[in-house]
Amino acid sequence: MPRNLTVKKETWPIRGTFRIARGSRTAVDVVVATISDDDNTGRGECVPYPRYGETVEGVVKEIEKMKHAISSGLTREELRDALSPGAARNALDCALWDIEAKISGKSAFELAGIKAPCALTTAYTISLDTAEIMANAARQAHDKPLLKLKLGGDGDFERLKAIRAAVPEKRLIVDANEGWSGDQLMPYIDACIEAGIELVEQPLPALNDADLAKINQPVTICADESAHGLSGLEQLAGKYQAINIKLDKTGGLTEALMVADAAEKMGLKIMVGCMLATSLAMAPAMIVAQQAAVVDLDGPLLLNRDRDNAIKYVGSSMHLPTPALWG
Repeated sequence: MPRNLTVKKETWPIRGTFRIARGSRTAVDVVVATISDDDNTGRGECVPYPRYGETVEGVVKEIEKMKHAISSGLTREELRDALSPGAARNALDCALWDIEAKISGKSAFELAGIKAPCALTTAYTISLDTAEIMANAARQAHDKPLLKLKLGGDGDFERLKAIRAAVPEKRLIVDANEGWSGDQLMPYIDACIEAGIELVEQPLPALNDADLAKINQPVTICADESAHGLSGLEQLAGKYQAINIKLDKTGGLTEALMVADAAEKMGLKIMVGCMLATSLAMAPAMIVAQQAAVVDLDGPLLLNRDRDNAIKYVGSSMHLPTPALWG
C-alpha cells in the first residue's frame, strides 16, 4: 500500500528562558514527519541542532527528499543506509516505528522486544544562571529527586556550593555543554566531587576531550557532544565512563538501540537524553531508556505547554506513552 510523507515545522514556547553554556532561548523549533497510508498514521519529531550544523530548513528539505522512497516502502534498515545520523533521519525512523506499531497492532515496546516496559524517573534540568537563582530553582524542585545542573565555566564553583547548600539531600548531576577549558577541568572536577555530583556530562569541547584520559578521580564522565551514532564509539574508550544517547544524534530509535547494546559491551554506562522537545520526541526515547542507568527526558517539563495525549509526568516519574501519542 503506497505511503504518503508530509513534514512540517512547529514552534513550542519554553517556560521562561532556557540557558546553557552556548546561549539561551525562549522557544524551540521542532520538525514533525508524518507517514500515512489509507488506514494508519505514524509520526516522528526531531530537533535540528545548530551545534551539529543543522537548520530547520535543511532538515525539512532532507526529509522531503525521501518522499518517493517512503512511498515505495522504504524500511527502517534501508533508511539507515539512505541518510546519515541526525535529526532528519530521527523523525523518519520514529515515524516508521509508529506506523509499524499501528499496522501490527503491537506496541513499539513489543516490537523492540521489551515485554514489560516500566515508568521511568527522569532528571530535571536547572538552567544555567547565577548561583542564587539556580539554588532557588533547585530548592523549588522539591518533587524532583534527581537534578541536572547546567554549568558553563566562570562562576561554577559558586553555583555548585550554593546549590548543594540549598538541597543537601538531592541527587545531582551536571552538564557543562563543552563549557570548561583544560585549565578549569581538574579544579571543577574536584569541586564536583566535593559537592557529591554523581556524573559530569561533556565537560570539555569534543575536539579537546583527550585531556579526560588524565582524570583519576571517582566521578563518572559522560560523553554527549563527543558521541553520536555507532561510528566513533571506540574513540570514547579511556576518556568516558558513560554515554548520553539522544535520538537526534543517532538518527532514530533503530540506531539508538544498537548504540546502547554496543556501549554496554564496552562497559559504558547508558544515559538517555533529549533535546528540548515535546512528548512526541520523548516517547520513542523511553524505549532505549528502559536499559539506561540515567534518564534525562524532561524536555516537555521545560515547555510552556505540551501536545494532546502527552506523556503524563508526576513529579519526575514518566508514565508510558499511549498509542494516541506514539507507538
